[in-house]
Amino acid sequence: MLDRVGIKSVFRGGLRVTDDETMSVVEMVLSGGVNSDIVGLICNQGGRAMGLSGRDDSFMRAKRMPPVPAKDESGNAISVDLGRVGEVHHVDPRLVKDLCDSGVVPVIAPIGIDMEGDPLNVNADTAAGEIAKALHAAKLVLMTDVEGVLDKNKNHLTSLDAKTCDQLIDDGTIVGGMIPKVQCALDAVKNGVEKVHIIDGRKRHALLLEIFTDRGVGTEIHS
Repeated sequence: MLDRVGIKSVFRGGLRVTDDETMSVVEMVLSGGVNSDIVGLICNQGGRAMGLSGRDDSFMRAKRMPPVPAKDESGNAISVDLGRVGEVHHVDPRLVKDLCDSGVVPVIAPIGIDMEGDPLNVNADTAAGEIAKALHAAKLVLMTDVEGVLDKNKNHLTSLDAKTCDQLIDDGTIVGGMIPKVQCALDAVKNGVEKVHIIDGRKRHALLLEIFTDRGVGTEIHS
């Protein structure tokens, strides 16, 4: 999955907002720029790859997120319309399966399509989780910029079950940007994905070290 690389996010009250103009930039950069670059890199190494987004075969359907509660600069309660921000409600895995069966690596930009055929900006981790669930994937790997989930003493946790993850969120051990990643992982393992790995994508050979060594380098989450 491609995250929003190279796009300056717009936040209001800590929330990502995507207006029509920004959505055009999102789609141009992810589908047309970053996606093509990654496909080219894979092909240059002898692989076969193809770039996709939710537009292709309408395989990833999304709907606009409803307005969310927030506070203005004075602390007053307000309702914020996030614009062209969507949440995935249906994935048809046939296109992705067909490409995989043909030996082609799908490189997927997190852009969903609504019922009118308009694109929506979708959280990349959430999109990856929904696609993994639709494919009944054995593993889902989420790459980030930390080594994985940490306990309250900043010690690295190498393996967690779903129940423990719920407890760590409830008691405030898992906080900030790690919460949506862990929630995505929990949703995946509770819906058929065998294991989810959260790893530091900056670490050289992180994927190989996580999958093919006994201890790994990230955090493995299982049911």
